[in-house]
Amino acid sequence: MSLLSLPGLVLTACNPETPVGPEGSARDTLRVLSFNIRYDNPEDGPDAWPHRKEAVADMIRSQAVDVAGLQEALKRQIDDLEALLPDYAWLGVGREDGMEQGEFAPIFYRRDRLDTLRWGTFWLSETPDIPGSRSWDAALERIATWAVLRDRQTSEAFLAVNTHFDHRGAEARTRSAELIVERLDELATAQSGEQGDEGTGSLPVLLTGDFNVREGSAPYAVLADAFSDALYASEQPHEGPMSTWNGFEAIVPGGRIDYIFVGDGVRVYAHRILPDKTANDRFPSDHLPVLAEIGFGK
Repeated sequence: MSLLSLPGLVLTACNPETPVGPEGSARDTLRVLSFNIRYDNPEDGPDAWPHRKEAVADMIRSQAVDVAGLQEALKRQIDDLEALLPDYAWLGVGREDGMEQGEFAPIFYRRDRLDTLRWGTFWLSETPDIPGSRSWDAALERIATWAVLRDRQTSEAFLAVNTHFDHRGAEARTRSAELIVERLDELATAQSGEQGDEGTGSLPVLLTGDFNVREGSAPYAVLADAFSDALYASEQPHEGPMSTWNGFEAIVPGGRIDYIFVGDGVRVYAHRILPDKTANDRFPSDHLPVLAEIGFGK
């Protein structure tokens, strides 16, 4: 394991250039990231967004990420990342009005590697197609943003989905998991048909998010029944802590609440939770990012 130094970021994870896919096909794999970047809150003091934005961008860039599902991103944070990451495009809407108000669940992706075929957002509510809708015991509006992306290197199309479950409503989290499973099945099947992928049944699915649940919870069980937790699907042993929550202070044991789930037809070659800190010994966010290296096929 090598230690790399980049401006503003001390990297402790594996060298992103190290092949982890099957021999001879490392360049055909995709690096997928789930990262709650913490909303821009001036009261965070030394951990406020202006002090962290370069480190968040460095994390995405240094890990050679192809697809990143971010959570808690406000429009001004997205604007900052867009400027800092010119090689990436992004998709998403604000959860409050379906435009620019409130937090986004944006999907960032490499312009030179992936093309967007279509995308959209639905609300985690009883009326998922109504912008700003909220249901059950949810404290806030919650969304899932999805995109059908095509890999230029392999011509493989897949469905990427990014979400952030409610932090207070237990019923809302379970209902949201059920809605995600239902909607993703519909989307993957419908979009596969539009791609002319007859015989495959549905597109491969990548689901990233801050789910605000731990293993053993009802929402996790719903998701794990429909998809595979990339940590356990990985063909190589997991690297890094078994927690994604640090609160800007210290990694909290048992705090794995951020996940990457994969559907049928997706192989996971490696899975990591990245505990990297900035040069001034601060975390880039109050959550740790989750990284998976994936490929398609059996």
